[in-house]
Amino acid sequence: MNAFRLLFLLFFLGLFHTAMAQQIADTAFTYTPQHPKYPTGKGSVVWIDEAHMNFHTLGGRYAPFAKVLQQDGYQVGANTQAFDMAGLKSCRILVISNALDSSNARNWNLPNPSAFSAGEIEAVNQWVKNGGRLLLIADHMPFAGAAEALGRSFGIEFLNCFANDNRRRSYERFFRENGTLLPHPITQGIDTVVTFTGSAFRIPADATPLLALKNYTLIMPAVAWQFEENSACLPGDGYFQGACLPYGKGRVVVMGEAAMFSAQLAGPNRSPVGMNTPEAGQNAPFLLNILHWLDE
Repeated sequence: MNAFRLLFLLFFLGLFHTAMAQQIADTAFTYTPQHPKYPTGKGSVVWIDEAHMNFHTLGGRYAPFAKVLQQDGYQVGANTQAFDMAGLKSCRILVISNALDSSNARNWNLPNPSAFSAGEIEAVNQWVKNGGRLLLIADHMPFAGAAEALGRSFGIEFLNCFANDNRRRSYERFFRENGTLLPHPITQGIDTVVTFTGSAFRIPADATPLLALKNYTLIMPAVAWQFEENSACLPGDGYFQGACLPYGKGRVVVMGEAAMFSAQLAGPNRSPVGMNTPEAGQNAPFLLNILHWLDE
């Protein structure tokens, strides 16, 4: 990539970060499925992790996420404890979104240690192997770095980066028509998925890609959102922003972007970001497809 083009991309990302500042949940957002999977409050138990400095929590930016699931009949609660086998037995589906190590809670620069202890990683891995269901979401740096060790335990290789669409769009679109939205029961009935500047990862042979990065640059700054001309970067070919895989008796879905399943109001103009964005009208049914596949 030539220097001029890289500088343009870095400038564009800086503008996007300014627009995304001061994100709050859009409490007015709602999505009601035509045919809920369960009667109200009778569905599987879903836990949203809040024990690891998570940027997205049940009572915060993922309140709309929980609302979508509850409209489908799921029982949604918060995990507030370190992961262990005994505790994980109480839920059917575990959602981990944008976890961080405490050292990065207010400091989004390198290094980005694992958000999870070795014992927690072993517990989650064994729980899934025994039949648990995991939705692991890790956004742009530093979140991808914090999830790297947990992802690696399932064969997922997170790159601690910003995945930037070279087409200079304010958010990314994945289409069935151009091969970036790939066939799978999770994508059935979905034509377009929108994401908002996430990370990227490689997948093992037994995983199925859902969102493929084409015409992307993966930028690895030392400090989140502080891009320099000499920031390390690579092409996005062979990397993904969504995938799923069976693991033992369980199942795992991995996503490299978190705002896509939120509904937020960002910046001084309270611009919609997430499922409330007009162009992201299929993100909510896509989320439910993920939950249904995990829940089978």
